[in-house]
Amino acid sequence: MSDPATTGPIAAEMIRRLEAALRPTRLELEDQSAHHIGHAGHDGRGESHFALTIESAAFEGQSRVQRQRLVYAALGELMKERVHALTIRANAPDE
Repeated sequence: MSDPATTGPIAAEMIRRLEAALRPTRLELEDQSAHHIGHAGHDGRGESHFALTIESAAFEGQSRVQRQRLVYAALGELMKERVHALTIRANAPDE
């Protein structure tokens, strides 16, 4: 699991929301913002580009798009206000 204590405030809030909404058995969130300095969406505040790997029973029987919608719903306004890009790998257990 990602450790909110060793991440920035946006990543920590993302982790908190994902854990509360989806109860993942695996959650890894990587801040890739430093790789995008000077590119579109990087506004200098950092914590704008992320890669997420998440495993949850909530994804069982869901399509890839449905899984992404669950993640976006869990993150709420963070996806509009702070996160410019999020790569999602969402799996059900045993996939």
